[in-house]
Amino acid sequence: MESVVQFKSVAFSYAEPVVLQDATFSVHCGDFVSVVGPNGGGKTTLLKLILGLVSPKSGVVQLFGGDPKSAAPRVGYAPQQLSVDLRFPISVLDTVLMGRIKRNNFITNLLNGYRYSKEDRLAAIYSLQKLCLEDYANFPFGKLSGGQRQRALIARAICGNPELLLLDEPTSNIDANSEQILCEILTELNKTMTIIMVSHDVRFVSQCVKNVICVNKTVATHPTSELNEKTLHQLYHQSGVRIVLHNHR
Repeated sequence: MESVVQFKSVAFSYAEPVVLQDATFSVHCGDFVSVVGPNGGGKTTLLKLILGLVSPKSGVVQLFGGDPKSAAPRVGYAPQQLSVDLRFPISVLDTVLMGRIKRNNFITNLLNGYRYSKEDRLAAIYSLQKLCLEDYANFPFGKLSGGQRQRALIARAICGNPELLLLDEPTSNIDANSEQILCEILTELNKTMTIIMVSHDVRFVSQCVKNVICVNKTVATHPTSELNEKTLHQLYHQSGVRIVLHNHR
């Protein structure tokens, strides 16, 4: 099976102490993977390494079999809601359209006044339809509910037809009903793209994903049946443990 993401003996640190150590794992085409673990365990760093925003101190990170930076246009990314300024005067449609600006030339295109084509607008509307937000296209982004904002950010991420979708804490600050809607949408999106999702919500993860990568600096693997109170205690309270669990649905 084709590997979309591959880590081989990866170590990384911003300074001391080490953030990731001897990380070795693969995410295959069509996987739906969740990354869980304590704060400071390396979850966000994992996404940065996949996106090519940082480089490993040692080891190899491959995206679609090559350098992550060169494969960036094949990836869609939705950040945490907390990183978005809700006061910025922009519509939901305009927010989603930003996903059509070519990633490698994002700043250049903005400075040159990138003009969206008819194809861009149709892609944005289609993305909104997939996220059940087509009726909110002209609504101010900042006035959406928490769950709707998260779905709009995901619509922006998929607007460029990515093969890999990266989500950073998509369930933060949304209610249980919004979580259920999101789970159903992500399950449907997973039919056409590989998904890697960072989440603290183990309950949400258990409902939706096929595989779980538990991050706390180093790596160990376990069957799904071992994702229990004992392994979660090790993950969140014992340093130097990273667990990759496989769930065959």
